[in-house]
Amino acid sequence: MLIRVQAAPINPGDLGLLLGPADLSTLKVTVGKTTAAIPASLLTGVRGRIGQSLAVGVEGAGTVIAAGNDEASQALVGRMVAVFGGAMFAEYRVHRTADVLVLPNGTAASEGASCFANPMTALGMIETMRMEGHRALVHTAAASNLGQILNRICLRDDVQLVNIVRSDAQAGLLRQIGARHIVNTGSPTFTQDLVAALTATGATLAFDAVGGGRLTSQILSGMERAQAASGAYSRYGSSVHKQVYIYGGLATGPTELLRDYGMAWGVGGWILTGFLAKAGPDRVKSLRRRVVDELTSTFASNYTSEISLRDALRPEVIAAYHRKRTGEKYLINPARS
Repeated sequence: MLIRVQAAPINPGDLGLLLGPADLSTLKVTVGKTTAAIPASLLTGVRGRIGQSLAVGVEGAGTVIAAGNDEASQALVGRMVAVFGGAMFAEYRVHRTADVLVLPNGTAASEGASCFANPMTALGMIETMRMEGHRALVHTAAASNLGQILNRICLRDDVQLVNIVRSDAQAGLLRQIGARHIVNTGSPTFTQDLVAALTATGATLAFDAVGGGRLTSQILSGMERAQAASGAYSRYGSSVHKQVYIYGGLATGPTELLRDYGMAWGVGGWILTGFLAKAGPDRVKSLRRRVVDELTSTFASNYTSEISLRDALRPEVIAAYHRKRTGEKYLINPARS
């Protein structure tokens, strides 16, 4: 089917493909092209994509304007659908009928544009918790759009969640939506507050959007202290497994692990597509249906700026959406001039 794209959000995953490790201080426009230099020290990691033209845009929404002759496809002509799978920063997108998510009549493109990446990631985190036998979880960068969605799910499903933020303003934002356990890395009592929250919730699983630095290690240490307080001493540490999944890279430096949390622990990567493959088609279908049913409540996304495809290549706009400030989310509308 042929879809006229009407809205596509700029997600962190899009920035990695769009900008990579480029030095944004070198951004310039020359003969209609926006370019930036990549530091020589970072070139190795992207050498394989040099010279390739790669389409960007994890997800988006738009109207079906043409379809195949089969009845199921023809029934969707004129309907608003959401699409996941890349190349959505475009005016038109060809997609398989079986893979689009049909949105309720009256749904605006902006309401359906972000119904895959953040909602399914948040649901995937909770499903992973259940699949691996944990009873509560921790999330960093918790005041983000994704973090707010995760909070709304946890509040609705009565799941214990420890939110890690980096400022009082972010903590206040989460309190407004009812978050129960919030700890601030900028507080002088962060370590004590983290252990107290982990003790109260029993969380032994964390999803870290930061990646670089010592936060992953601090979370594991806090989990160990919380578990050790309720068990007998062992020189090998608590026997309860503690797991941190890194799913983002807000801090680009090395992940530092200071091993003071026994032997029952793990650190790994987590990505939505990997989870979806593991969960299986029936479970994924159920989760997608929930997103549609709660699209304007639990899974609602707000945007601070709507820009055109041309705007997205202007250096000053690139600098703005690359800052990834809490509460700021950019939406591309290809129909804008």
